[in-house]
Amino acid sequence: MADVILRLVDLAALERLRSMSVDQLVLTFESGRLAEERPAGDPRFHRGFAVDIEGDFLEWADAADDGLDAAASLILCDWASVAEWRCWDGRLFLYVEPLLDERLEGAEVFGSAEIWQRLATALASSDRESYSESVILDWMERRQKLGESLNPDEDPRILPTMESHRTLTESLYNFIELSHDPRLTLLIGREYLSPEDWVLGETRLAEVVA
Repeated sequence: MADVILRLVDLAALERLRSMSVDQLVLTFESGRLAEERPAGDPRFHRGFAVDIEGDFLEWADAADDGLDAAASLILCDWASVAEWRCWDGRLFLYVEPLLDERLEGAEVFGSAEIWQRLATALASSDRESYSESVILDWMERRQKLGESLNPDEDPRILPTMESHRTLTESLYNFIELSHDPRLTLLIGREYLSPEDWVLGETRLAEVVA
């Protein structure tokens, strides 16, 4: 299983970067002049360290022979992001299906902007605790249907797994709530996915740089 990765990108900050030439970006990243211009991160979420991201861009620039491509754009999106949320794609079925009241076909659906828009709409009529509890109850019902025990004495993984589901669903709720900020745009990807196939808003990065 691979992680699905969601980031919230400050579009204005990204466009400032994309308005610069590769040489200008190299000079500003090398000098550290952009450090104070990076959008403030939301402390509830992880995001990449600026120095690491800037190093990734400089490494890309060393091998580049043309303008910005999808790989460079993905690095710049990372720099302009304020929050990141990630989860195993297998677990996402547990977190999304109960709200949409349907069974989803294939993990590829999580790479679509539509599924996250639908989830955001569904979550708008719920609160964080209710959403988390509904996911946990659904997970317990699924285990029972599979004939698996819910007794912690029989399966010591039950309580840690339940707490993990609670933590992830509550943070997903917070992330989706934050995504309503009009300054932010959702970036969708996954581990091992080509930069061209990441989706910013509703557009593949391959098309963003075309």
